[in-house]
Amino acid sequence: MEIPGDIPIIDTMIGFPSTDRREVYRFMADDLRDAESGTFTMPAQYMFTDVPAEIEAGVDPVGVTLYTMDRFGVERGLVNVGNETREDPRRAVRDHPDRFLAALEVDPRRGVDEIRRIRAFHEEYGLVALSTFPSGYRTAINDAPYYPIYATAVELGLPIFITVGVPGPRLPLAPQKVEYLDEICWFFPELTVVMRHGAEPWQDLAVKLMLKWPNLHYSTSAFAPKHYPRAIIDYANTRGADKIMYAGYFPAGLTYDRIAAELPNVPFRDEVWPKFLRGNAARVLGLDDAAGG
Repeated sequence: MEIPGDIPIIDTMIGFPSTDRREVYRFMADDLRDAESGTFTMPAQYMFTDVPAEIEAGVDPVGVTLYTMDRFGVERGLVNVGNETREDPRRAVRDHPDRFLAALEVDPRRGVDEIRRIRAFHEEYGLVALSTFPSGYRTAINDAPYYPIYATAVELGLPIFITVGVPGPRLPLAPQKVEYLDEICWFFPELTVVMRHGAEPWQDLAVKLMLKWPNLHYSTSAFAPKHYPRAIIDYANTRGADKIMYAGYFPAGLTYDRIAAELPNVPFRDEVWPKFLRGNAARVLGLDDAAGG
């Protein structure tokens, strides 16, 4: 990956390969009603042409991800330690704290139990972020069940990454309308919010809201670099250099070979790259080197 300045990258969405990718998405299986989705190894498979291969039994998933990170200059990766079917992320954070950063995917439907879970994981793993998938949990971004989670994030000083826009899995889009972020950013001015998965088809609204709210940001997860929305690139090159941060989608839907081939062609200005690849994520995640981006 030939990026100006040879910047040590922080990837704000990375994971670990498995022998059965379906296990990762088991939580939404009952809501995927069409027959074709039942044949996919990942629920948005129809959108991706080069989903990374699953690994064979006996291969260490953490080792594969570390090897991939080393190949492509990714110094640190944000991983979900809360998936109940995978021990790999928790092991990675424990064994390689200099490489992996702990985030927790939260389900607002669990109520107070989820607040207790956030606190327990934060105490054990030193969380740097929360994340959530509103369509996957059939709960709108601005619905009441999310408010205690947002309040807890503020209390603990954690940003929350929220999937927005039309979901890849064949689930209703209504919970993820970008307009709902306007209410959240207004009601929780101390909450740092990072949009995930593109915000399409409301990317122009996403830019407008980032201009309006200082606590709203955007990550490029699940988009191959050649498909980054033009509105996001233009915003990063002008008033939004401090708001846009890199996220991949390995191994869920994108290979790093593809990312590496396409990323240098993204027309960011020279001064944007250090912030996009490292500085903005370091600041939002509260890392020690945040000032260096």
